[in-house]
Amino acid sequence: MVGFPLGLLASNAGEWAIHRYMLHGLGRSKDSVWAFHWNEHHNAVRRNAMLDPAYTHPLVKAWDAQSKEALALLLGAAVWLPVLKRIPYFVSAVWFSMWRYHRLHKKAHLDPAWARVHLPWHYEHHMGVDQNANWCVTFPLFDWILGTRKRFL
Repeated sequence: MVGFPLGLLASNAGEWAIHRYMLHGLGRSKDSVWAFHWNEHHNAVRRNAMLDPAYTHPLVKAWDAQSKEALALLLGAAVWLPVLKRIPYFVSAVWFSMWRYHRLHKKAHLDPAWARVHLPWHYEHHMGVDQNANWCVTFPLFDWILGTRKRFL
């Protein structure tokens, strides 16, 4: 049973690290598979006051930031299949966190007013003066722990 809270904790840490080091670190290179995050998603969000038009259509309609993010989440979820029977609560928490991440991230970029109230750390990540802070999307626990939660608005 302790596996579920540990899975939630690990997921938040993973969300922080993946966003910071893969999506922003490796993603700054135009040749990177992660370049869509910076070059498509961040550019669209800054141009459209937090709205990302990629999230306005069905998931499989275009090969854009939303579908690339969804594929990465599905592949990430598949990585946990070999250990599902050994640590089912942990894996369930990781999968729940991935699903929750997708739902909250999509809603944040479809409804900026909602995001500003319910995910202010993510809103500030995109709309604040420094897009290299506030790495967590769903909850800023690891931003608090690691000192990267910055208030701009």
